[in-house]
Amino acid sequence: MATHIRTASPFVTGLVTAALATTALATAAAPAAAARPVPSAPSAPPGRAETTHLVFDKNRRDPSASRLRLVQSGTGRVLAEYRAGSGQGGAAGRDECARNQGWLPDGTYPVLSHTTRKKGGRDGINGYAIRIADKVCRDGRTQRTALFLHSEMRPDGTQAAAQPGRDNPYRWDGDVDYRSLGCVKLAPADIKHLFAEARRYGRPTSLKVVK
Repeated sequence: MATHIRTASPFVTGLVTAALATTALATAAAPAAAARPVPSAPSAPPGRAETTHLVFDKNRRDPSASRLRLVQSGTGRVLAEYRAGSGQGGAAGRDECARNQGWLPDGTYPVLSHTTRKKGGRDGINGYAIRIADKVCRDGRTQRTALFLHSEMRPDGTQAAAQPGRDNPYRWDGDVDYRSLGCVKLAPADIKHLFAEARRYGRPTSLKVVK
């Protein structure tokens, strides 16, 4: 038996041909569309603050009259300078391995945090404080811990009333308060000024202790 094949009419053939042509054009255009660059988001404006660091310069003759500087990184420009103390003074106060007596070991310390409302209680650190990392002293064994730059004030930054004949831990009573258990101590007005300058120029990211 012979098989008869029905051919499509000219009208159907034309529709098929037009469809194939449309598909070919779309396929050819696809790579060009994929290659078109996507507009990028505008970059954020550069920040005003410049990176800073702190330098604590030990005074061997009088550790309580040492110097703390806020320095602009890269240029070395001193942005602010203050009197500061570390340790209890005397021979033990100049021994960086004497826990709770000696000044900070030489070297560089990462800055861990800044706060203006630290609550350490009567025997702790209150108000404005900058926490720095622990450090092993020159003997390679003794680790100095719980290290801060701080002052003496209430947790809210104010001064307590004077207590005649007593050293008030919530009040700066004079030069004796530059002595510390190893931390770096500044007068209340000076540490507040340091925080203000850090807001202006950029928070310090490290403390370098030298002598």
